[in-house]
Amino acid sequence: ENQGTKGIKSKSVDAKKHPIFAIFDGMGGEEAGEMAAYLAAEELSKFSFEEDSADLDEYCKQANNRICEYTKEKQMTSVGTTAAILRFYENQAELCNIGDSKILLYSGGELNQLSYDHVGISVGGRKPPLTQNLGIEATELVIEPYVATGDYQPDDVFLICSDGLTDMVTNERIQELLNKKSKKAVAKALLKEALNNGGKDNVSFILICAEKNSVVDRLKGVHLWRRM
Repeated sequence: ENQGTKGIKSKSVDAKKHPIFAIFDGMGGEEAGEMAAYLAAEELSKFSFEEDSADLDEYCKQANNRICEYTKEKQMTSVGTTAAILRFYENQAELCNIGDSKILLYSGGELNQLSYDHVGISVGGRKPPLTQNLGIEATELVIEPYVATGDYQPDDVFLICSDGLTDMVTNERIQELLNKKSKKAVAKALLKEALNNGGKDNVSFILICAEKNSVVDRLKGVHLWRRM
């Protein structure tokens, strides 16, 4: 029933409030993938984070259990979703991902991927299968989300997206658009290109722009994103 947002939605938030942004992409080949994505998002909205740590790894375990419980309750064989999460602090950000939804950083005119793709080997030219996702029973596989932290600077742009965007629009093209257009125009252009290039999957993404203010201006860190 959900046909997507009607136009671009934008909002400014204060890094002091430790905002969290996330994309959950239900696995289309599985039963009720959209419910797995919904449950993961709902679990994130209720998760109690500690002041000193985002504890995103613990959140993933909790969300995974919730999805597995739903699968048993509905007597389904498998329900899964990817997750790409970014939480901001006053002087750095923490990311967490599982599956192939991506987190990219555009800084100094260059676009680089910060997240890690949990995918296997491509066979016969087909898209490689996921090796990790939310919704896997502990008896089958222990999930291992990728978690990393790093600094950011004024004018940096983070892109969190489903593979419905990156399968249709190359990183080189995304970088080119970010180099040339305003951020709102970039959002419109990304959606248009993804759909015009085939639009084979749902296209979900969030552009996060670090604005110049008293907090961000004090940041002196280089972009050394490190695994936790």
